Amino acid sequence: MKTVLCFGDSLTWGFDAQGRGRHAYEDRWPSVLEAALGEQVTVIAEGLNGRTTGYDDHLADCDRNGVKNLPTVLHSHMPIDLVIVMLGTNDLKPMIAGSAHAARAGIQRLVGLIRHHDYSFDFDAPDVLIVSPPSFSETADPIFSAVYRGTREESTMLASLYRDLADDLGCGFFDAGSVAKTSPVDGVHLDAENTRAIGRGLEPIVRMMLGL
Repeated sequence: MKTVLCFGDSLTWGFDAQGRGRHAYEDRWPSVLEAALGEQVTVIAEGLNGRTTGYDDHLADCDRNGVKNLPTVLHSHMPIDLVIVMLGTNDLKPMIAGSAHAARAGIQRLVGLIRHHDYSFDFDAPDVLIVSPPSFSETADPIFSAVYRGTREESTMLASLYRDLADDLGCGFFDAGSVAKTSPVDGVHLDAENTRAIGRGLEPIVRMMLGL
């Protein structure tokens, strides 16, 4: 049995752009990925709305800093064969970090934590697959337009920055924007079909990285 940990934000949690709720379990991309991989793989969805790579959100009612969260999550679910990291959307908020390069730096820090974590029982460090989230769409939503003001261009830079980082660090890479588009309802989140598309799109590279 192989174990895959999906460490992400609302796109992993399954925030529904259309209904402002949560996608059905079977529509969330980690669930789609698990169904595609079959019974030999357990896929753990560790998605938190608003999670950043490594930056504090002092207005949140929980700790959204991925650098602070990740070590506990790794210890909770070990042994893990593969960690899929899809973060960066919330880093782009001007009130958080405001740039794609800041998100890249946060991803690099997370990879370091995964590789150098003090795993118990001599468990090996898992492989890492970096996933760049889809770039933002134009939206008329007044709240999301204000929260992400001026960051659409930054969002288009994530794929190339993450791809280069993955090459430098020897990680896997997948561009979620190659199979999915954000919804114009809020410009950031996904409808059911597009979140399912990420799960389907990830299957081949995850199979390869797990040796299936």
